Amino acid sequence: MKDLDPAGLDCLAALADDGHFERAARRLSITQSAVSQRLRTLEAQVGQLLVVRSRPLRLTDAGKVLLRFARQLQAMRADVALELGTGSGPDSGQRLPIAVNADSLATWVLPALDPVVQAGASLELVVDDQNFTHDWLRQGAVLGCVSTVSEALRGCRVVPLGSMRYTAVASPAFIAQRLPKGLDRGNFSQVPFLVFNRKDDMQTQWVSRAFGVRSPRLQESFVPSSEAYVRAALMGWGVGVVPLVQVSGLMARGDLVALRPEVELNVKLYWHQWRLGPDGAPPSEGVALLDRIGDALAAGARVALGTARAQRAG
Repeated sequence: MKDLDPAGLDCLAALADDGHFERAARRLSITQSAVSQRLRTLEAQVGQLLVVRSRPLRLTDAGKVLLRFARQLQAMRADVALELGTGSGPDSGQRLPIAVNADSLATWVLPALDPVVQAGASLELVVDDQNFTHDWLRQGAVLGCVSTVSEALRGCRVVPLGSMRYTAVASPAFIAQRLPKGLDRGNFSQVPFLVFNRKDDMQTQWVSRAFGVRSPRLQESFVPSSEAYVRAALMGWGVGVVPLVQVSGLMARGDLVALRPEVELNVKLYWHQWRLGPDGAPPSEGVALLDRIGDALAAGARVALGTARAQRAG
């Protein structure tokens, strides 16, 4: 296969991000017809359809393969820009997409990434449930992800980050009104539980562990924001299953109270990233930007999650 057209790969990535030819053209500062032409040229190079022209657009399996390559090319460009001192900020058009779970984003991820961003990197944070961020990596939509999956994809490496500890909490007023005798096997189904979204099963996991009930049915109230979720618990909307790192201060002040504090869920997290260089190759003079991001996340996790050691593997 001939060398792939970098301009066509940029168009493919923009179409994957924006789902529309017009928005992709605006992102790339070219005409819509130029996007179409570059995509057709790339499709001709590989001899396969890469994009299904639907609303929204979707990538074919071949398109997803090339998208992974396009993302890696973007990451290497961003790293070169930083090495040359030209940066990879908003004006460069080089944003590195990574997927993180909402609870990590609300607690330790931003402080961990701050040194990388302050050094000039431009990131695009994609938020999904920790059990689903890995799908974004597999599809080539992101270059790295924080996930509960421990096994590395082919061509990727994985770093253990540590565990987020979850416990069930409620406000003192809610407990006094709804649970004066505590939460138990006989009353859990009569009280509302806060749920992040329909992918979130932390509440059912916690109830199953606390009371030995398989597939418990709960009264659910959906609050799809980590910060708003904690706020809803403070306001007495229901029982929340939350990361201790997020609410330890509120619990210390008595604003939230743990229900069955001996029952915790430990969610192990891992950082996955594409390998951008050939296996066995010596490291370059500078640390690759994607490696810097991974190192920053591992260091931040050690502090926030109490990880004793985070070793690179995979």
